[in-house]
Amino acid sequence: MYHKFYQVILVISCALLLTGCGTYFNQPITIEQARIGEDTKVSKTLRNIPPPVEPVVVGVYKFRDQTGQYKPTEAGNTFSTAVTQGATTILVKALEDSKWFVPIERENLSNLLNERNIIRSTRKEYRKSKNPNEPQLPPLLYAGIILEGGIVSYDSNIITGGLGARYFGVGGSTQYRQDRITIYLRAVSTSSGKILKTVYVSKTILSQAIDANFFRYVKFRRLLEAETGFTKNEPAQLAVSEAIEKAVESLIVEGIEDKLWAVKAKPEVVNELVAEYNAEKNEAQNTGLYERYFKERRGKKSIFANGGVGLISGDYNNPEPSYSIRLGGKWYFNPYLNINASINKFELRNQNAFSEGFNAVDLNGELTLLPFEKLSPFLFGGMGTVNTDGFDRTFFKFQYGGGIEYLLEDHIGISVNATHNVLLGDKLDNIAQGKRDDQYFNFSLGLNWYFDNPLNMDKKLRKQKRKEDKKLRKLKERNRKVINEGVTPQG
Repeated sequence: MYHKFYQVILVISCALLLTGCGTYFNQPITIEQARIGEDTKVSKTLRNIPPPVEPVVVGVYKFRDQTGQYKPTEAGNTFSTAVTQGATTILVKALEDSKWFVPIERENLSNLLNERNIIRSTRKEYRKSKNPNEPQLPPLLYAGIILEGGIVSYDSNIITGGLGARYFGVGGSTQYRQDRITIYLRAVSTSSGKILKTVYVSKTILSQAIDANFFRYVKFRRLLEAETGFTKNEPAQLAVSEAIEKAVESLIVEGIEDKLWAVKAKPEVVNELVAEYNAEKNEAQNTGLYERYFKERRGKKSIFANGGVGLISGDYNNPEPSYSIRLGGKWYFNPYLNINASINKFELRNQNAFSEGFNAVDLNGELTLLPFEKLSPFLFGGMGTVNTDGFDRTFFKFQYGGGIEYLLEDHIGISVNATHNVLLGDKLDNIAQGKRDDQYFNFSLGLNWYFDNPLNMDKKLRKQKRKEDKKLRKLKERNRKVINEGVTPQG
C-alpha cells in the first residue's frame, strides 16, 4: 500500500517538474521590497539600435486606450479596464530609452503652462524690487514630429484549452487562456501635417493554471487527500510595454529605411539592421493569428525513402509484422496536389502458416492539406501492381492512406504514414477462402528531400509563372530548330 502511495506522489511531482517547476518552486512566501521595473524582451534590442545623427524632438499628447474594454471575470465584466490607462507614460519611457527621440511634455501641457506663468509673474516682481537684469524665461521646445495612435484592440479568450486525467483517485489538469492586444503608432510632421509612417504591433497575453490532486482511502476509515497547483498570468502592463517598445523600434528602423532620419553608423551596420528587420517583417506578414507561419516551403519535385512494417489481412490467422521499404518521387502540380510513383519491397507473413516476399509499384495522387506550414497532414490514393519475388504471380490493387509530415528544413522533411492496400484477387497468400479479397497494410517512417524552387502561395502568380515557362519552352524549341535544322523561325 505504501509502495503505491509513493508511486503516486512521484507521478504528481514529475508532472509539476515537467510543466512549470520554475513558477512552482519560486512561490512568494515573504514580503518583497520595492524594485526597479522589469525589462521586456524588446527593451535590450531598443537600447542597442545604433544612435542617430541628431535626436528628433517629438511630442506625445495622448496615447489612449481606445478599446473601451473592461476586465473580464468569470462572473462578467468589472469596472476595471482591461489594459493600462498609462500608455502615454510607457511610450515616453520607450522613446527616452531608445536615445533616438527627445520627448517633450504635452500630456499635461496646461500644468506646465500654469507653472511657467507663475515663474514669469514671480520674476517680474523680483525684477522690479531687487534685480532688474533677471533673464527672461527661455521658450518652450516645439516638436518636429507628433506621435499619435493608441491601444486599438483587446481581445480576450482568443484561444483557450487544457488537458487533464484522473484514475483511481489520482488526477491532474492544466488549463490555458490567451488574450491579445493591438496597438498602432504613427508619426505626423508638424510642419505639413503629413503622416510620415504608421506601424502596427500585436502582443498576446498568456494565462496558465496547473493542478494535481490525490483522493483515496489508504486503509479502513483513513482517507488521504492532497492537492497542489499554481496559476500564472502574464502581466498586461508588461505586454503593453513590450508592444509599445516594439512599435518604437519599428518606427525607427522603417524611418531609417525611408530616409526620414539619419543614423550614426557604418553603411554595412545599417544595411544589416534593415535586412534583419525586413526579414522579421516578412515573417510576421506570413504568420497567421495563432502563430501559424505561412511560407513557400516545398519544392516542385521531391524524392523520398520510407521504411517500416507490412501486415497482411488475408485468409490465415495471426498475421505478423515484417519489413517494408519504399523509394519514390513526387511532382507537384500546385502546392496542394502532387502525383507520385514508388517501388516497394516488403514481406508478408502469418505465424507458422505463410511467409513470402513481394514487390509493388504504386502510382498515387496526393493532397497536402497545409502546404505552407511546417507540420502538414496529407492524404493519398491510387492504383498499382504487386508481384512475388519470383514474378510468377501478379496482382492489381488499389491503395489509399494518409500521414503527417514535419519539415526540418524547407527542403528536408520527415513523415509517418499508413497505407491500406486492397487487392483485386484472393490468392496473395496462396489460398482462396471467404468472400473478401486479400489486403495488406504498410506503416512507415520516411525521409523526403525537396528540390527545385517552391511553388508560389499566390494562385495568380503561379499562373503567371506557368505562362512564362511555356513561352520560354517555345523560345528554346525555336532556337533548337535554328541550330539543328538551319530553319529560320517565323514570327
